[in-house]
Amino acid sequence: MKNLFKEVNVKFLQENVFSMLDEEWMLITAGSIGSFNTMTASWGSFGIMWNKPVAICVVRPHRHTFEFINSSPSFTLSFLTEKDKKILDYCGRYSGKHVDKIKETGLVPFETDLKNIGFEQSRLFFECRKLYSDDLKAEHFIDKEIPQQNYPTKDFHRFFIGEIVKCWKK
Repeated sequence: MKNLFKEVNVKFLQENVFSMLDEEWMLITAGSIGSFNTMTASWGSFGIMWNKPVAICVVRPHRHTFEFINSSPSFTLSFLTEKDKKILDYCGRYSGKHVDKIKETGLVPFETDLKNIGFEQSRLFFECRKLYSDDLKAEHFIDKEIPQQNYPTKDFHRFFIGEIVKCWKK
C-alpha cells in the first residue's frame, strides 16, 4: 500500500465532492480481510462535525454491506478511476450474498495499517472511524415528497457519520 498511495491531509484536498459522489460514485466497504463486503453508493456527504472532518454514508438495511458496516468500528469510502466504472456498476447491481464481487470484478483488496479495506484500483480513499449512526425516519422529513419518491417500500437508510482519520491518494 505504501508504494501505491500517499497519505494526504483531507483539509487540503482539491476534489469536488459533489461531482465525486454524483458522477464518479464510491465503494463503501466494511469488515476485515477474509470477511468484508463492498457496495456502490452515490449518496453521502463530506464536511466538519464536532470539530472533526467527517464523511456521511447511507446504507439500506437489506443491503449485504449493512451487516458489515453496522458491526464494524470503521469503514472506507473508495473512489476509483473512470476506466473502472464497470466495477462500480457491478458492485451496485449485485449482492455480496450471492456473488463474489472481488473475483467477478478483479478488485484487489488490501488491509491498511488501521485494519480497514482499501483497493488497489482506488485513486482516492478515506478511512473513517464511526462516530454516530441512526435510521432515517418518515416523520422527520420536512419535504414529504422525499420519502414518497425515494422510499416507497419504507426501506429507509441508516446513516453513518465517520471521522476521516486517514485520506489516501495515488
